[in-house]
Amino acid sequence: MTARSSSSVVLNKADSAVSRKINRVENYINGAWVFSEGTESVPVINPANGELLAECPLGTEGDVNRAVEAAKKAYTGWRETPVIDRVQILFRLKTLLEAHADELAQLVTLENGKTLSEARGDVRRGIQMVEMACGMPSLLMGQSAEDIASGIDCEAVRRPLGVFVAITPFNFPAMVPFWFWPFAVASGNTFVLKPSERVPLTQVKVFELIEQAGMPAGVINMVQGGKDVVNTLISHPDVKGISFVGSTPVAKHVYQTATGLGKRVQALGGAKNFMVVLPDAKLDQAVGVVTESCTGCAGQRCLAGSVILGVGDQTYKQLREKLKFSTENLVVGEGTEATTQVGPLISQAALERVKGLIQSAADEGAEILVDGRLALDGVDPAGYYLRPTLITGVTPEMRIAREEVFGPVICLGKTETFEEAIAWLNQSPYANTTSLFTSSGSAARQFSYQVDPSMIGINIGVPAPMAFFSFGGSKDSFFGDIKAHGSGSVNFYTDTKVTVKRWFKESSIW
Repeated sequence: MTARSSSSVVLNKADSAVSRKINRVENYINGAWVFSEGTESVPVINPANGELLAECPLGTEGDVNRAVEAAKKAYTGWRETPVIDRVQILFRLKTLLEAHADELAQLVTLENGKTLSEARGDVRRGIQMVEMACGMPSLLMGQSAEDIASGIDCEAVRRPLGVFVAITPFNFPAMVPFWFWPFAVASGNTFVLKPSERVPLTQVKVFELIEQAGMPAGVINMVQGGKDVVNTLISHPDVKGISFVGSTPVAKHVYQTATGLGKRVQALGGAKNFMVVLPDAKLDQAVGVVTESCTGCAGQRCLAGSVILGVGDQTYKQLREKLKFSTENLVVGEGTEATTQVGPLISQAALERVKGLIQSAADEGAEILVDGRLALDGVDPAGYYLRPTLITGVTPEMRIAREEVFGPVICLGKTETFEEAIAWLNQSPYANTTSLFTSSGSAARQFSYQVDPSMIGINIGVPAPMAFFSFGGSKDSFFGDIKAHGSGSVNFYTDTKVTVKRWFKESSIW
């Protein structure tokens, strides 16, 4: 089938201008673009200016059933396709993604609001996942051994399971879906993706490229929708496993519901990421890294720094002064502007929620040293903008120190000792990532050894693993046993089949 764009956005490659028309986003089921049978929809809004880009349907049980049925029907033929042939499609897709990377980045900025630089990183990380999955012929190799007993051999192979599902968030429209489906599909499974209803347009373009790469009908499908679609997908009897990224309450719901039905689940939840700065840190470099970690992507990333802990009075005072300067001098604006460092939040509701958390800090005795709620000049008043905010004097019992902010807010607290800082971050129910800034190898080793979070940075603000390492936190930041991407994905999307063999000698000799 010739790819038919269901996106409401057409990019003019000659001058990179964006022309828009309101349209209803479609599903992609069994190799065809089809309208949802759902009658309700949610608006897809450009957060930089409040402009309506498209309408995303709230899909139905019927939409889900058709997508899963298509994936189930395609499974047998796809599983029997040699892995070396399966990945040829991914090689072609990678080439197409590279060719359309700028177009995809513009779509990410348009519907999410992040800067073009950040959007290009979003797209680049997604391409790296496809590149990793192209190595599936090697990743899928099993094991064998002769003579595990006299005359008996044993072999173990990894086999796909069937239909898998991913439910992905708004904050990385390009990258996060690629954490999952390329590994599942290259392993021989079929797939249904449910992207965030807030940012469906990037994935519409990606699926047009998937179709152009020659993916057989039914191998990968996409259904638009909200919580009803999510609940139908995670409970569908023909779905073998679910990958989810979103808030902790929903991650826990997905995990408990799906595992209760015997399904495999990897559910990535929320975060509260602490960054510890020791007196021996290279402070100027640390401040720059910390500031970008907390405010990049408008703070809307699960690896964003949140609470900065200065160890000792002098470290705290220096951080307070330097962070004030760096925060005040960040440029807020539309993501398409080259000078912009911080774009808008995703929605008015998100903006009001973050403002409420800032106020709670003031109410509980913290100092709002740089107040992002002040009026902004030079941006569209219809956009969901918030200046980067610096809150000092933060203590462990404050809401702002305990809850995920998901906005460009830097919280600064003080501890007297390194051990006290580790104890503070370990008491959080979240354990996604944490970072230490130091010049001491001994301190770095102690930190890595003692902290709870699963992703650790040493003088790194956003310790995001590359595609060939696993991604995921612990405690209330992750529900499941096997984390996202990396070689572990093969374990999640396949089952090990072990065959023990003995051959009796024939009575006659040739």
